[in-house]
Amino acid sequence: MRYILITGGAGNVGSSLAGLLVKDQNNFVVVVDDLSTGSIEKLPPKSVSSFKFIRADANRFDEIAPVMLHYSFEYVFHYAAVVGVQRTLHMPIAVLEDIDGIKNVLSLSKSTSVKRVFFSSSSEVYGEPFEIPQKENTTPLNSRLPYAIVKNLGEAYLRSYQQEYGLDYTIFRFFNTYGPNQSTDFVIAKFIMAALHNEDIPIYGDGLQTRTFCYIDDNIEIARLAIEKDLLVNDTINVGSNLEITIANLAKRVIEVLGSSSKIVYLPPLKEGDMRRRCPDNSKMMKLLGRELTSLEKGIVLTAAAMKDK
Repeated sequence: MRYILITGGAGNVGSSLAGLLVKDQNNFVVVVDDLSTGSIEKLPPKSVSSFKFIRADANRFDEIAPVMLHYSFEYVFHYAAVVGVQRTLHMPIAVLEDIDGIKNVLSLSKSTSVKRVFFSSSSEVYGEPFEIPQKENTTPLNSRLPYAIVKNLGEAYLRSYQQEYGLDYTIFRFFNTYGPNQSTDFVIAKFIMAALHNEDIPIYGDGLQTRTFCYIDDNIEIARLAIEKDLLVNDTINVGSNLEITIANLAKRVIEVLGSSSKIVYLPPLKEGDMRRRCPDNSKMMKLLGRELTSLEKGIVLTAAAMKDK
């Protein structure tokens, strides 16, 4: 039996990963989340015998230590973090406090039975792009935002713990990931929710900023493969789609796919945090998956269908 911990596991990616991992009878999954933004409704039901939820804050050593000392975890996914552009801009101190969680998890991992720590980094570490597509080993990490700085620091901690203590790691640099469990303050979920109710879809600035969007199933499949095939040990990987789309065209696509009568409204641009381009070199990800990514249209339909039921 593999014991796996997911911190921040009641969020979009963490809860989806938990749902995938418990399908394997060899896994016992423990989710830790303080529910500040996550939701237990996203998690596997209590009836699943190979799953347990514990409400705790990974940033507090006195809360995360008893969990990690009680179970003999082989793998830890440290996904707990303040996320979302607006939230991270409005809560910079809370973002910096996530450094405590990184240190807590790594300190406890190297002192217990943990074989590898998986860390949810972000495309934000790249800042404004010096090259497109953005590559794991050549694109400089240059963002000034507290959120990106914390992610960059987290990556440095993982490398340092591997060098000093031999604790293995994998760094996932997530580009925009969406799906049924995503909160509606993120762009695709926000657009879909508005479109389902035929409400105006707001866009900040001219809408010509580009992003790529990865459906959740493609994201979590990389994590599953990394464990089951012992891949990406002490490595960094971009996890995301490489198909760019402007935010304005994304809104039009959502309206078209869902047959909505929503109108697009343009708002003043954000003061900071809204990078003009995001596009990963995802060749490493695609080689591991061995298949095409879920199309944006299919992802919109699947996400909308789930949101209708909520």
